[in-house]
Amino acid sequence: MQGVLSGFAVIAVVIAVGYVLGRGGHLGEYGQEVLTKLAFHVASPALLFTTLAHADLSVIFSSRLLVTAMSTAAAAGAFVAVGVVRHWGVGNTTIGALCSSYVNSGNLGIPIAVYVLGDASLVAPVLLFQVVMVTPIALTILDLSGMGEKGPWWRRLLTPLRNPIAVGSLSGVLVSATGLHVPGPVMDPITLIGNMSVPAVLLAFGISLRGSALPGRGRDRHPVFLAVALKAAGQPVAAWALASTVFGLHGAPLLDVTVTSALPAAQNLYTYAGTYGVGEALAREAILLSTVLSVPVLVVVATLLG
Repeated sequence: MQGVLSGFAVIAVVIAVGYVLGRGGHLGEYGQEVLTKLAFHVASPALLFTTLAHADLSVIFSSRLLVTAMSTAAAAGAFVAVGVVRHWGVGNTTIGALCSSYVNSGNLGIPIAVYVLGDASLVAPVLLFQVVMVTPIALTILDLSGMGEKGPWWRRLLTPLRNPIAVGSLSGVLVSATGLHVPGPVMDPITLIGNMSVPAVLLAFGISLRGSALPGRGRDRHPVFLAVALKAAGQPVAAWALASTVFGLHGAPLLDVTVTSALPAAQNLYTYAGTYGVGEALAREAILLSTVLSVPVLVVVATLLG
């Protein structure tokens, strides 16, 4: 349980620092906006590039990735179905679907994989799937729905090739796939810039909590509760069921896919919501609640399957 608790403790401290900075106004009126843009346009693409440039792409073809993809699709699809029926709009439905299925595989998944599962590389399939497939698709939907850059239809169709998150991810995959060696003088500054991503995202998230109401009390309470229920319970249950019945996994592999699916919604989803100016309260509250609830969920999963 040390890995679960230590991982959450690190995140909580950095978010708390952001909250204090926001309360004191130390970063000025636009501090949160600057951090969000820094993470989205510069630091996160750099982090994804350096991470994927050294990744083993063979994990793409593993059964664990298939479980991840199918459980992600199940949770996101359930939210989309309800969002369409309830007319929540393309932007809110897209952000809500991400909050229902996009796990915190980086700054929380890695320490938990190390301390609970014993191998940090076990989150690689999830990370690869999310940054190479889920993120470009979701951001393209937001762009094409009018949330992003306006312009001719043909220019908007090329959005994935100009989105910094997608460009960083796909560039890293290209380097890994071709075996291209990036010289140290080039990779080192990119790595240094990428190291700003997680702190920037967490600090911006902490600042956003200043003056915000208690989660689940605003007008987005129904999408929030649905996203949190799917993330905290629906996705890990779907992953466990698929892994154990469809793919016949048991023991450590079953524990791996269930734990990674039980991780809370990623903080960088708030960055996406803030960048596109849609579903910000939904993202903030769903991330916060799913993070709190994932602690007992992860403890139960590790106890029952460990």
